[in-house]
Amino acid sequence: MARINLLPWREERRRERTRRFGTAMVFGVIVSAAVIAAVHLIYQDRIDGQNARNAYLEQQITILDDKIKKIQGLERERQQLIDRMRAIETLQTSRPVVVRLFDEIVTALPDGVSITEISQSNTEWTFKGIAESNARVSNFMRNIEASPAFKEPRLDIIETKSGETKGGDKPAAAGKVEAERRVNNFTIVVQQKGEETSEADTGAGSAAGKGGKT
Repeated sequence: MARINLLPWREERRRERTRRFGTAMVFGVIVSAAVIAAVHLIYQDRIDGQNARNAYLEQQITILDDKIKKIQGLERERQQLIDRMRAIETLQTSRPVVVRLFDEIVTALPDGVSITEISQSNTEWTFKGIAESNARVSNFMRNIEASPAFKEPRLDIIETKSGETKGGDKPAAAGKVEAERRVNNFTIVVQQKGEETSEADTGAGSAAGKGGKT
């Protein structure tokens, strides 16, 4: 005999489809949530790693900045030491020259002339002093002109003043009061010759001296 199904099969199939769809939806949501969580964890781990690297780099940058500051301080100290060494070398080199220049000044001083102050600015020298007369000042300038160390003497200031000779403190009862004399305060500016010029002048002077002796 033929069997006849009287159950509502269409309704049953609809419910089955709805159940399967709901199961698939739940499974999809679970899988999506799992994927999102995994991606979040991966990116969070990368962010944490990058933050750790950034913190390390900042720490190293701070250390390098401190080292750079120390190096800059050492460079300044090194430059200061170099400058001091150069200054010392310059002084040691110029010491014989200065001694020779002062010897020339003493040699050029005639009788009756005294130097009270000497100053220097580069190659310009200034002599201040007193002289018994204008003639002695002129004699001093001629000696400077003939010196192998100096040239171009120029008289800037000359003042004539009156002063007492020694013995002014003697008692009046002795009856010996020395006459007042006139003194000249002068300022002379000269130029220092270069080393080559000085050596040439010195050689010429030596040759002339030898010729005079013969």
